[in-house]
Amino acid sequence: MFFKNKKIIIVLAIIISFAISIGITILSMNSEIDTIEVLSKYGSRGEEVRQIQTKLKRWGYYNGNVDGIYGTKTQEAVRYFQRKNGLKVDGIAGPETLKAMGIFNSSSSSSSSTSNSNNLNLLARIIYGEARGEPYTGQVAVGAVVMNRVKSSSFPNTISGVIYQSGAFDAVRDGQINLTPDATAKKAAQDALNGWDPTYGAIYYFNPATATNKWIWSRPMTVTIGNHRFCK
Repeated sequence: MFFKNKKIIIVLAIIISFAISIGITILSMNSEIDTIEVLSKYGSRGEEVRQIQTKLKRWGYYNGNVDGIYGTKTQEAVRYFQRKNGLKVDGIAGPETLKAMGIFNSSSSSSSSTSNSNNLNLLARIIYGEARGEPYTGQVAVGAVVMNRVKSSSFPNTISGVIYQSGAFDAVRDGQINLTPDATAKKAAQDALNGWDPTYGAIYYFNPATATNKWIWSRPMTVTIGNHRFCK
């Protein structure tokens, strides 16, 4: 009887050990899958890489082929984008970099409401970085310029694309895009998203007191609000 019970115990121990091993393997596989879903890096291939290349090419960071292959050129373009936009410069398109590019997959955004929340936050950040201290209408106007550019065929067709287009906004270039927006900027962003356009369709704006670019002075003016002149 003792030997029979001992055999049963040994068999049970083997079964339990095997079950634990399978469980660990499954958890490991799930972890790897999660990592793949939110991480593109050198050697990666697929649709997410193609999206990264498309956006970076449109914004002037990448001049290679849009082939879905994360090679040296794509890696350098990602590093360039990260460096210009205050992100960790590692050449890896992780969650924060993808978010800055406006790329949301099943792991980083499960619904349109999450995407809308990200758009609101990003728009509030550019408003705060570019126009804090301006009249409320002027803050909404900056958001409206972003929205007008999204609608224009001459600019990227997403809010993140417009904001992070190379050289488009001083607040991105000097890092003020990373400041935490206040309640006023968030409200102005919501009004701009809702369609309020105090600029009458403007797609540019500048401060006449500091602008040195001759070209911007040639643009047809629509309205002046606070320290900013808005134009088409």
